[in-house]
Amino acid sequence: MPQQIAVITGAGTGVGRAVALELAANGWQLVLAGRRAEPLREVARHCGGDAVAVPTDVTDPGAVDALFSETAERFGRLDLLFNNAGTFGAPTPVEDLGHAEWRAVVDLNLTGAFLCAQAAFRLMKGQDPQGGRIINNGSISAHVPRPHSVAYTATKHAVTGLTKSLSLEGRPYRIACGQIDIGNAATDMTAAMSSGVRQADGRIAPEPTMDVADVARTVRHMAQLPLEANVQFATVMATAMPYIGRG
Repeated sequence: MPQQIAVITGAGTGVGRAVALELAANGWQLVLAGRRAEPLREVARHCGGDAVAVPTDVTDPGAVDALFSETAERFGRLDLLFNNAGTFGAPTPVEDLGHAEWRAVVDLNLTGAFLCAQAAFRLMKGQDPQGGRIINNGSISAHVPRPHSVAYTATKHAVTGLTKSLSLEGRPYRIACGQIDIGNAATDMTAAMSSGVRQADGRIAPEPTMDVADVARTVRHMAQLPLEANVQFATVMATAMPYIGRG
């Protein structure tokens, strides 16, 4: 098969970094996007080959257009977008959340995801052969909230709607769209979980985590399916985290 091309947003750290390394190890050509140039370059060095680091603010429509234009110019096509860039924001009671803090989370998690999906969709629809795959990074919060996470939770529910709409509109053009909902992967974003995070009953308690490499392997499986098959929604979580059941 010809080498496949993937754009990964939020590729400099955490889940994005792990997915980049996993795809690179399996022969993918990568375009790595994120706000900070140096982490992207470090990931590109570890990926080897011709991995490209493109510093990008996904909340900026012009920057997103430039990212996908560069991808098309360099490689001629796009086979996968892993729509991963996001932020939790500071845990804040709903009555205390400021407008600026709300907008920062919504702009990155939802508007940024939409802008990247829109640009990828246009490229995949117009290329020959037509089609490709978009995988959105949802969250356990796309199903159930944590306390003091209203902006994050609202955006991750909205990402599920984005995934469904892209899946429907992509059918005529061989564009598949799925979503991975991740719970407690061990990254910088979840480091506090080992010392304790707020539970639904108000307690502060530590939570189990899982290796982020297990998330990356799941994304690779979704990405490598033929376009005639799609993992619509996948939930990958630490087995013993407080998600199933009460409390």
